[in-house]
Amino acid sequence: MDKQGNTYTFMYAAVLVIVVATLLAMVSQLLKERQARNELVAKKTDILQSVSIESNARNAEDKFKNAIKASYVVNFKGEKVDGVEALSVDMAKEVRKSVEERHYPVYEASLENGEKKYIIQLRGTGLWGPIWGYVSINDDGNTIYGATFGHKAETPGLGAEIDKPVFQDQFKGKQIFDASGNLVSVMVNKGKAPQGALHEVDAISGGTITSKGLEAMLKSFFQGYENFLKNLNSESHE
Repeated sequence: MDKQGNTYTFMYAAVLVIVVATLLAMVSQLLKERQARNELVAKKTDILQSVSIESNARNAEDKFKNAIKASYVVNFKGEKVDGVEALSVDMAKEVRKSVEERHYPVYEASLENGEKKYIIQLRGTGLWGPIWGYVSINDDGNTIYGATFGHKAETPGLGAEIDKPVFQDQFKGKQIFDASGNLVSVMVNKGKAPQGALHEVDAISGGTITSKGLEAMLKSFFQGYENFLKNLNSESHE
């Protein structure tokens, strides 16, 4: 075959494209599995962080097994959903559904002191992209024990501060319902929240849109988990 001819050039290019495409597909598949595992470990790390259990990529799996005694999914009515695993729920898809149609993951944590906490999962929208979080709640179904938030592309030094302890620690001790049992959620106030306020925290300076996006996320998902949380409250008084 004439190596200077068009036919040879075409065949050579075609074979090269096929080889390169095959190699890329193989690499992509290998990286996909690793990426999925890394995402699962990151999720478990965040879940543990919401109950003040520090972990990393090396020990998150073991700590998760030790601390999380049960996990399941509930619906808007607070009923458990059969056949759906909490860790498998894609919150990016759930957030596009109505509040009444979503699946709501729940993780039950048992702390070293014997206390039980219920961890719920949230997702919303910040200024530049998705934001998410995990909120742990006491067995009264009302008082927040801890919270951890994350983001994909918020502005460093501004909205990105939602993933810092100085912001997240404000949520400890806040309450979701008022004394009459009405859902209030937690407001993110621009400026300073009143001292001792049970339903307010300080917004991030210069991160108003992200702060409001987080506030909307809390309200939306607390509505979704409302019946489940009220059931916990009833059980705690029995």
